[in-house]
Amino acid sequence: MLAYLFVLFAVAVRFVPHPWQFTPVAASLLFFGARGSRRQMWVPLVLFAVSDLLLNKFVYAYPFGWDQLVIWAWYAAILWLGTTLRERQKPLPVIGAALGSSISFFLISNFMVWAAGTMYPMTRAGLATCYGAAVPFFRHTLEGDLLFTILMFAAPVVLHALAQAFNHEGDHSATA
Repeated sequence: MLAYLFVLFAVAVRFVPHPWQFTPVAASLLFFGARGSRRQMWVPLVLFAVSDLLLNKFVYAYPFGWDQLVIWAWYAAILWLGTTLRERQKPLPVIGAALGSSISFFLISNFMVWAAGTMYPMTRAGLATCYGAAVPFFRHTLEGDLLFTILMFAAPVVLHALAQAFNHEGDHSATA
């Protein structure tokens, strides 16, 4: 249930003002991959794809292009990366997955801006300029991915601890 709530939260955040790239998208995909139903991995993919279409059409006025399919493949890859965390939800692998999500999104999305756009010349120098222009946005991506991933993966642990604390507090049979 928490995996679905985090995905819905991530989709909703995309529609409200937020710092560029400071979103829980990657974190929710990682968490869903680690904790969500394997048979329903299509749910976050569809929700993010639909939100992309709506944002591109009504907010950003971007045309649909083949580069969008690459971003959707990235969503699927991050979901898959999350499935590798099912058996090892320890801090180091989770933080590593968040870092991998940030770096891969930076590399792929900016390559697609260069390859599918007209803003930069189709040269190595144009690609380097494209990546250079994107560096300031990478900080927000990295911060958002790390923060939201840590919070999402910590949530079940905290909720479990709170549930146990309240159960022990209400259990007076041990004192009798």
